[in-house]
Amino acid sequence: MRENKDLRGRLIAVEGLDGSGKSTQIVLLKRWLRSKGIKVAFTEWNSSPLVRSATKKGKKKRLLTPTTFSLLHCTDFSDRYERLIYSQLQAGYIVLSDRYTYTALARDCARGCDREWVKKMYEYAVEPHIVFFFRVPLEVSLKRILDGRSKIKYYEAGMDVGFSDDPVESFKMFQEMISNEYEQIVKEYDFEVIDGALPIEKQQEMVRKTVVKKINLKGFEYKRPGEAQ
Repeated sequence: MRENKDLRGRLIAVEGLDGSGKSTQIVLLKRWLRSKGIKVAFTEWNSSPLVRSATKKGKKKRLLTPTTFSLLHCTDFSDRYERLIYSQLQAGYIVLSDRYTYTALARDCARGCDREWVKKMYEYAVEPHIVFFFRVPLEVSLKRILDGRSKIKYYEAGMDVGFSDDPVESFKMFQEMISNEYEQIVKEYDFEVIDGALPIEKQQEMVRKTVVKKINLKGFEYKRPGEAQ
């Protein structure tokens, strides 16, 4: 990934297993920053309208191999990166990203894609200023997801790579593979690790303290017309 030293804005990303609580935390952070008058932009994984229909069709017909799945997600990220992430960083915003390139690395490698190949696809992306990783025991994340779903989808369960014919069992095995990949990534990129089993309020307190420590928020407040820049 590219260095971020020349950007006016700051990029904060959250990572973690499904059910880790990361999305809740980044939404709370977004609300808190905006309440302080901070310029904030937000993006989330797999949300580009450019790619959504193709991904949906491929999933419905079960046509996606690990490689095509990886390429579709990279296309989705590239579109969001160009339209929102990088442009807003240049404009001096704090950009909050619910999942970043590390999600691709963890999931694609769990599906058997080559690690260096995946990294190469995202080498144009800037490195976030802060990455929070919400670590929870695998059984906790699994329970949170399985208790809230009546059905686990085919690709969500990793059934495309043949872990198991049973969706729930396949999901458990796939999540364990992703968890193992994440642990390698956390060490390699020196993430800020948060205990996702702590109360939500305590986690958010830790997140805010880290943000205040690493980012001068005063420089990202909205300026009213006539105010000095």
